[in-house]
Amino acid sequence: MNPFQRVFFRLPLRLVLLGVLLTAMAAAGTAHAQQKDSFRIAWSIYVGWMPWGFGADSGIVDKWADQYGIDIEIVQINDYIESINLYTAGAFDGVSVTNMDALTIPAAGGVDTTALIVGDFSDGNDGLILKGTDRLEDVEGRNVHLVELSVSHYLLARALDSVGMTERDVRVVNTSDADIVATFGSRDVDAVVTWNPQLGEIRARDDAHVVFDSSQIPGEVMDLMVVNTAVLEANPKLGKALTGAWYEIMDVMRGDDEAGRAARAAMGEAGGTDLAGYEAQLASTRMFYDAADAVDFVTGPEPEETMEKVRQFAFEHGLLGERAPNPDFVGIEFADGSILGSADNVRFRFNAEYMGMAAEGEL
Repeated sequence: MNPFQRVFFRLPLRLVLLGVLLTAMAAAGTAHAQQKDSFRIAWSIYVGWMPWGFGADSGIVDKWADQYGIDIEIVQINDYIESINLYTAGAFDGVSVTNMDALTIPAAGGVDTTALIVGDFSDGNDGLILKGTDRLEDVEGRNVHLVELSVSHYLLARALDSVGMTERDVRVVNTSDADIVATFGSRDVDAVVTWNPQLGEIRARDDAHVVFDSSQIPGEVMDLMVVNTAVLEANPKLGKALTGAWYEIMDVMRGDDEAGRAARAAMGEAGGTDLAGYEAQLASTRMFYDAADAVDFVTGPEPEETMEKVRQFAFEHGLLGERAPNPDFVGIEFADGSILGSADNVRFRFNAEYMGMAAEGEL
């Protein structure tokens, strides 16, 4: 299985029921979070989250944790969905996650979650590829292979909407990300949606045409570091240390000097590629290297506009849970305090406070 993956398969019913129980226990345990000095943060392999592994290995995270008198353990989890489930169950205080999954897994499960750092958004890392045509409209009537209920599924919905179509105009075929490249090579398969690096492998074929990608919906596929809201409120030092460490890592990795190249090479190697491979991934990722840029994005109109689309998709596909009567079931709070959905059930929050401190040099 390729290391640069975001796997989004949902769990079997018996595991979902277990997860609900664990979620309830976690929510109860963190409703009145106490001050503490030791924290665990989970992350998984993906271009926008590789900096966390580098920050741990280089000592940058430890340096910032020491500055605030706390301990932060950065733990790599090989399975992305498992990392989110572990966070939801209370095994971790934070996790790297996309905006869609932050809403549909911990938030929908009742765990109040704050987007502490918006690190980047996909800017071409995800795409819809057709065989033998470069017209998006020609997807009509085709079987489209993708990881169902994933960012790929969301991208397909947005692509179809852009040309006045819906999912009723195609047939979605659930396909593992590990099999997607080989699947497109089959004679009877002529449409897939996937992410890099699989996207790059497929688009290199002479008969492949990327007819829609995430650069056409900028800002909608966000990569975040989220933390448990109650834990953060009781322990602001955690927010300061994580944010300070992140932007020091950003300063190092974006450099065109030896240190920057070495950092990017290390991230690439940790993800199973090399410097050139990792830089190719970064080329289709809009990294917010400067805290001020991240603040501008989070305090702008894009997050609310995006989350309106995401929550509608999530509700239509049953990702907000059986108890959700409508998309308003889970409240989403934005940096200006405005709320989308239920004000009585806010479980997902965009926070610009700590990124703002970094931008102002106050950490």
